[in-house]
Amino acid sequence: MRFDIADLRLFVAVVEAGSITHGATRVNLALGSASGRIKQMEEAVGVPLLARQRLGVQPTEAGHTLLRHARATLASMQRLTDDLGQFAHGLKGTVRLLANTNALTEFVPTPVSHFLAAHPNVNIEVEERLSHEIVEALIDGVADIGIVAAAADMGALQAFPFVTDRLCAVVPASAPGFEGMRGIAFEQLLEHDFVGYANGASIQIYLEGHARRLHRRIRQRIQLRSFDAICRLVENGVGVSVVPESAARRCKRTMGIRVLRLHDSWALREMCVCVSERDALPTYARLLFDHLIAIGPKQSRGKP
Repeated sequence: MRFDIADLRLFVAVVEAGSITHGATRVNLALGSASGRIKQMEEAVGVPLLARQRLGVQPTEAGHTLLRHARATLASMQRLTDDLGQFAHGLKGTVRLLANTNALTEFVPTPVSHFLAAHPNVNIEVEERLSHEIVEALIDGVADIGIVAAAADMGALQAFPFVTDRLCAVVPASAPGFEGMRGIAFEQLLEHDFVGYANGASIQIYLEGHARRLHRRIRQRIQLRSFDAICRLVENGVGVSVVPESAARRCKRTMGIRVLRLHDSWALREMCVCVSERDALPTYARLLFDHLIAIGPKQSRGKP
């Protein structure tokens, strides 16, 4: 059997899109041509590579094997292209970076902006995911670099310290019952209405998990996407919330909120930068990875 690079790119695109139609669009092929190529690949292997379902396609066991080798081959070809291309055109490429809510909002913008300014021909695709989803994406080869909570099960991934941050409580500056307080337990905070995060936000899931361990639930009055918006509604007396200390201190400069340290041990969170294999990354992705590791600790907050 013999597959060319176009075959491998098509197969990876189809699996990631979950559809032959959408996969063909990603690699700029007509649907008929893409379907024909997939059929020829299956005939060459002698077994189905895709399970056709009503809502799309999923790789079979053989398809998963091909997917793993296809991604490795394409990554190797990309590294070859990058390394040779530097001699003629300079560093060029796109890095796929995944991060959880806290990292993406508070700690990714500064190092990423510096990196992009220093490498004008490199682009970065950034997406927010839950830590366990980031780990799965890295293992599957869907992303180049991930930033996750250190407590996540990272399996065989290579992980390096990025930042330390502490979650803290924010309450209205003039709210009764908090006078003179410097800290509070999460269980005590749960006695109040909350300004929460949008469904699916990694920090919201994290807080809900700790509430369940206390056999409690978070009473949310509203759910928002940004730390600034959450702090603004806390300032206006809508409720209390839990946000990263880095965001709370920043918002406190312009808003009437009180910042209280959470007594709970889980409030101190370490984050890591992780990859499947650093030396296997394309040159531009490896440079970003090293940049994040070097810059990250300088942004850390909340160390004991």
